[in-house]
Amino acid sequence: VQLQASGGGLVHSGGSLRLSCAASGSITVINDMSWSRQAPGKQRELVAVITNSKITNYADSVKGRFTISRDNAKSTVYLQMNDLKSEDTAVYYCNMKGVRRERSSFFPFDSWGQGTLVTVSS
Repeated sequence: VQLQASGGGLVHSGGSLRLSCAASGSITVINDMSWSRQAPGKQRELVAVITNSKITNYADSVKGRFTISRDNAKSTVYLQMNDLKSEDTAVYYCNMKGVRRERSSFFPFDSWGQGTLVTVSS
């Protein structure tokens, strides 16, 4: 299963961006979808996750500013980012976990997108 992320870019502090990540392949079901980020010199951190039941969870640093959503028909996850701050500058990665089909067999998958850079200027 391949993931393609898009939507990153340069934005001023206080601005907004919307990230998208679409999955392709022989997907049977996608369970959790999530976004993580990695700032220069820091470890990757989980930003937001949404389950198949659309239960969401957020890192404390983005609560009230970021919203994760999903479109199961399009196998796509979104991250709406509002009131962006300089500390949100990072490469953002999407992740999806689920089940894929290969011929008559089913296998779990855990796939990452290629990353999209978000730069917030102060």
